[in-house]
Amino acid sequence: MYYIDKIYTDTLEVKQSKFITYLTPYAEFEKTLAILKEEHPKARHFVSASRYLNEYNQIVEASSDDGEPKGTSGKPSLMVLQGADMINTGVIIVRYFGGTKLGTGGLVRAYSDAVNLVLNESQFLEYKDEIVKNISFLYSNVGKVEHLCMECNIDILDKVFDTDVKYKIKSTKENLETFIKKADRLISL
Repeated sequence: MYYIDKIYTDTLEVKQSKFITYLTPYAEFEKTLAILKEEHPKARHFVSASRYLNEYNQIVEASSDDGEPKGTSGKPSLMVLQGADMINTGVIIVRYFGGTKLGTGGLVRAYSDAVNLVLNESQFLEYKDEIVKNISFLYSNVGKVEHLCMECNIDILDKVFDTDVKYKIKSTKENLETFIKKADRLISL
């Protein structure tokens, strides 16, 4: 599975209709949609599709035709995301009607092509399932623990300095196992 970490955009024109496509990280999807509706008040449609992992690691998918004939825009856009194995990603296609009706087949092709166009310009990152753990250790071991975190590709999400030090860390299962083996005498879980 793949994801993106920034917004990508591209434009497709079909028979004077403009399809401005925005590929966005899912965390920014709703905010981006609201901004686009303000920036493009004369646009006819804001078609969207998204795929993300919920807290149970299940893929949740959604799509909206936003006034286009049912099944001609949102679903084809979603199918392109599925085909590219994208996750935690949303796509919004802003359509300006050019005066010529495209028909249902033409709409399916136009929306699919618009999403494929922006995907071709995007840089994908490989998704890896990550685990969050809480660890605690003595203040005197902060330097050693931070060095091991860097060495094992562990992200430190939160630090609390009290009578002992508590970190919330995140990484892949393999990296966490390596870190825990190396830091065994320094930390407690």
